[in-house]
Amino acid sequence: MSTTDVAIVGIGLYPFGRHPGVSAVAMGAAAARTALRDAGVEWSDIQFAYGGSYGAHMVGGEGTTADSMVRWLGLTGLPFVNVSNGCATAGSAVSMAYNTVSSGQGDLGLVVGFDKHPRGSFDVDPTLFGLEQWYGETGMMLTTQFFAMKINRYLHDHGIDPSVLAAVAAKSYRHGAATPTAWRREAFSEEQIAGSPMLNYPLTKYMFCSPSEGAAALIVCRADRAHRYTDTPVYIRGVTVRTRLFGSFEVFSTSLPEQRAPAPTVATAAACFDMAGIGPEEVRVAQLQDSEAGAEIIHLAENGFCANGDQERMVHNGDTAIGGKLPVNTDGGLLCNGEPIGASGLRQIHEICVQLRGQAGARQVPGNPNVGYTQVYGAPGVAACTVLTT
Repeated sequence: MSTTDVAIVGIGLYPFGRHPGVSAVAMGAAAARTALRDAGVEWSDIQFAYGGSYGAHMVGGEGTTADSMVRWLGLTGLPFVNVSNGCATAGSAVSMAYNTVSSGQGDLGLVVGFDKHPRGSFDVDPTLFGLEQWYGETGMMLTTQFFAMKINRYLHDHGIDPSVLAAVAAKSYRHGAATPTAWRREAFSEEQIAGSPMLNYPLTKYMFCSPSEGAAALIVCRADRAHRYTDTPVYIRGVTVRTRLFGSFEVFSTSLPEQRAPAPTVATAAACFDMAGIGPEEVRVAQLQDSEAGAEIIHLAENGFCANGDQERMVHNGDTAIGGKLPVNTDGGLLCNGEPIGASGLRQIHEICVQLRGQAGARQVPGNPNVGYTQVYGAPGVAACTVLTT
């Protein structure tokens, strides 16, 4: 089968942020209903569903699994597979939906992700990941500390000035200010970002994302039936998921061997472009995991958009801003939207679909972009990528 045999024909988003009194499952159901309306179909038309939520079971008593939302949408008996794969949850769900359609097991399906994280919710228990308590007690599982160490080393090794971190964040806040659904809609200057409280050097407060709440959903179908549902289908040309290799530098690694291995994103991106039959140079708009500003810098190279060390030139040239050669995180990314883990990757795909449809308003990438890309990375070392086209 051709890699264009699966299309996205409906999209829905429950805006990311804080929503007191609204459960995670309710947000997921709302995003699903929006996607159904966008595709012009009923819930009873859906033949299968994949959904992911990292922490819905922790709040509100709304059920521990994504398929608990059939209580909200309707009890039709369809197969609903629950997905949990860290920050790669949504990418993994899209991969399975793609395989379901392309293998002929279903023609029309739903992919949904949702989460509701309270403040400080990314404080994880080391024993859940097979690690000893000492690793957490020393602060090594604290993501702010790990991300800071990782980008500090990266900047040093590749001769990049740390000032580029503030430039990356300022670009994202400008994009977020033009996004009606973004949580953070204030455009901070580089000076404000650099001057905000230092959390873990070289990363300041405004260079980090926060735990948040929200949901996103897609309706997928056979490509040859896409125009039954929409005049603006977006095709999934590539979708891949990979885990880490021995020797990659990950947040839950208690040691490193002498011989280093590349991060999982490197292999995931290469496989995704190979599946799509195109190269990184053909991408016109991208969404990259930016848990903090340094992650966007690293992921530009890991996804093949530049060589290590070239990011500083790209950022200062405006290449990654709207209007540049490769606009990145056009909705403000994680910095402006926060991260409800189960929904994050679907928000990325939602934004690419909006851009490829030409419906992004003030943040629209000029020139009628026809190729988009997404990448998520989750602890302890899972990456998921997609290539999307018109």
